[in-house]
Amino acid sequence: MQKTRTFFQFEVNFLEGPIFRAMVIFAIPIFVSNIFQQLYNTVDTMIVGNYLGDLSLAAIGSCAAIYEFLVGFALGIGNGLSIVTARSFGAGDENLLKRSVACSIVIGVISSAILTAVGILILRPLLVILNTPEEIIAEAYSYISVITWFILVMFAYNLCAGLMRAIGNSVMPLVFLVVSSLANIVLDILLITQFHMGIRGAAVATVISQGLSVILCVIYIWKKVPLLIPEREHFQFDRALYTEMLGQGMSMGFMSSIVSAGSVILQYGINGLGTLVIAGHTAARKLYMFFNMPFIAMSMSVSTFVSQNKGANQGKRIRRALKYSYTFDVVAAGVITVLLMFTASTLMKLISGSSAPEVLDNGVLYLMVVGPFYAVLGVLIQSRCALQGIGEKLLPLISSMIELVGKILFVLIFIPQFQYMAVIFCEPAIWCVMTAQLLYSLYRNPFIREAGMKQ
Repeated sequence: MQKTRTFFQFEVNFLEGPIFRAMVIFAIPIFVSNIFQQLYNTVDTMIVGNYLGDLSLAAIGSCAAIYEFLVGFALGIGNGLSIVTARSFGAGDENLLKRSVACSIVIGVISSAILTAVGILILRPLLVILNTPEEIIAEAYSYISVITWFILVMFAYNLCAGLMRAIGNSVMPLVFLVVSSLANIVLDILLITQFHMGIRGAAVATVISQGLSVILCVIYIWKKVPLLIPEREHFQFDRALYTEMLGQGMSMGFMSSIVSAGSVILQYGINGLGTLVIAGHTAARKLYMFFNMPFIAMSMSVSTFVSQNKGANQGKRIRRALKYSYTFDVVAAGVITVLLMFTASTLMKLISGSSAPEVLDNGVLYLMVVGPFYAVLGVLIQSRCALQGIGEKLLPLISSMIELVGKILFVLIFIPQFQYMAVIFCEPAIWCVMTAQLLYSLYRNPFIREAGMKQ
């Protein structure tokens, strides 16, 4: 199997040559792609806040953790399955690569169907359990129920994009996402302002736009990347392969779900602080996610780099890549912290569309506190992705359990006493503990330790 492609085929060679340069080239399209993907939700927030008001904005915010749970599970499974594909690509095994793609499709369709069925049954009771204010619960349900019915669409895009990235192509997923994001903006405005569909219109726009990105991905793979198209014989059941891929996919899916479950629990504590606090936190979280994009992009680069080089048994390149990524995290966090000092207030007004002091002040305070901790969060994400790329399944789950337990403790103990200040410091404090656990796990990993001894 040919591992190295030309520049015009948009594939990056992770197996040889300069390491940081390859990681950055691969990460840049992912960074831009993540910004556009975040636009799905942020444009919803801006249009809802400006056209429908603070209550509707709070309605989207009250179910944001559920949305992150659904998206996180779909994204986690897709990325987990594509890690096996990346290892096959690094090892030069085309037959195993095609079988891994076939296995990914089967596992993804079944898991998406199960998640949709369970989600539809528990959505409304879950909103009640989360202490969603009575005046916004109907709107919140109208939004999140549409998203839940179409989980398969979210999974399909994340799998297609993940498979292309597994062989080093991070450009085309960006191209397709840009097109669908622009479509999402147009549909948001049309369905909310012209068809008066309320926040349900924002959900419908998101689903249609994601569906468009799936269609574009499939057409491109079919015509340009036959390496990723399995044939009938590749769908034959292989117990060892399905066990490996189910373990890898479900490990990342459950990891994302556990993290999101923690967010759902934290949302319970936030929902009890009133609609204005919910609205302010919702807008601030959108900005938080935007500034988190460089670290997410680098983590996907790390994941693919580590997976391919693990398949090629090049441990020394993996260790060097991690050092580069950690340096990147610290520098990027410093830049973001300085930028937020001058722009946080303006950005909050822009995103929220609100003039209420409680909405704006709480959001700005959240951003200013979180800013410096992006360095910790970056190291956390890169370390977790490196462990997953090597093939570890349990250790990343342990870090997610730490986050879940930490958020439960904050909701039960600190938020009732310290109100929104406890919400602000909740995640940074937990990130520090998780990062220590992950760095220790990497240090103790036999593959990494053996590579260090060979230096």
